[in-house]
Amino acid sequence: MSRVFLIAIAALALVLALAVWRPWSGRDAGEVVVYTSVDDVFARPIAEAFQKETGVAVRLVPDTEEAKSTGLLNRLIAEKNRPQADVFWSGDPVRAEILKKQGVATPYKSPQADGLPAAFSDPQGYWTGFSARARVLIYNKDRVAAGDAPRSVMDLVNPRFQGRACLANPLFGTTSMHAAALFAVLGEEGAKRFFNEFLANGGQLASSNGDVRRLVAEGRCAIGVTDTDDANVALMEGKPIEIVYPDADGMGTLVIPNAAVLIAGGPNPENGERFIDYLLRPATEEALATSAAAQFPLRAGVAVPEEMITLDQMRPMEVDYTALAGRLEELNRGFLKDFADRAR
Repeated sequence: MSRVFLIAIAALALVLALAVWRPWSGRDAGEVVVYTSVDDVFARPIAEAFQKETGVAVRLVPDTEEAKSTGLLNRLIAEKNRPQADVFWSGDPVRAEILKKQGVATPYKSPQADGLPAAFSDPQGYWTGFSARARVLIYNKDRVAAGDAPRSVMDLVNPRFQGRACLANPLFGTTSMHAAALFAVLGEEGAKRFFNEFLANGGQLASSNGDVRRLVAEGRCAIGVTDTDDANVALMEGKPIEIVYPDADGMGTLVIPNAAVLIAGGPNPENGERFIDYLLRPATEEALATSAAAQFPLRAGVAVPEEMITLDQMRPMEVDYTALAGRLEELNRGFLKDFADRAR
């Protein structure tokens, strides 16, 4: 047997060995790691359905209620050089936009995004918006007569609700996004006046949107601002509340889509894409609409409960989600931090 032939055999063996070898990472090859700021009770059934259908194990990492979105956002930024997550399922697009700016996200345009309005997604594909919530007013029917019901977010500073209004801490979750939107729509002075008058009017700062729901449902606050999913939970519990989609004749109601983000350099990128594909299907929007989350679909033609208000039935606030991300970072370091400190 010639020396050349032996060298050729050895080279072929090495190529074959390299072709089948994979470095051991300690992870199951059939896994996807999903960080989510969506409430676990709503996100987990979707994750479990994906796992059952695809056989890919889902490791779901939720955020805390009080630090909703912010805690996982900071974790993803801290893990940028050694990503642990494949997907961030964000409850709002502002945090997704921040991840884009920080270089944590990578573009992915899913084939399942067809039919989703472009206005609710990043044009470069760094995040894709789907099923949405809205920022709504809720009031306790035992403490507020129907004829005196609030109609605008500005009613939180109305003297008739002095000492009876509540708002979640604007440093966290969707309230922070709402605060940035108010600065965009009302202008710097108008928004600062609103928040300062809220405190002067005896407004109460709650720890979270869920806390706002509880305070109003129990009658400890007469009115408050929260998200549609929290409001729907109160209705399902039989609490004496009514929901108002605010500012229908003015600046409009803030619409907050979910956002699916593929993490750059994540450990399981193919499964990450598969999970995002699953999130963006019409069937997932239908499932979120019929669940306790009561999230309305962004695409037309998805079946929803008869009593659900859909996107075409409300006046959405006109905002630039990209611009809100930059504004929010500035506000969290400045005015909103000062406001939260003064409210304590």
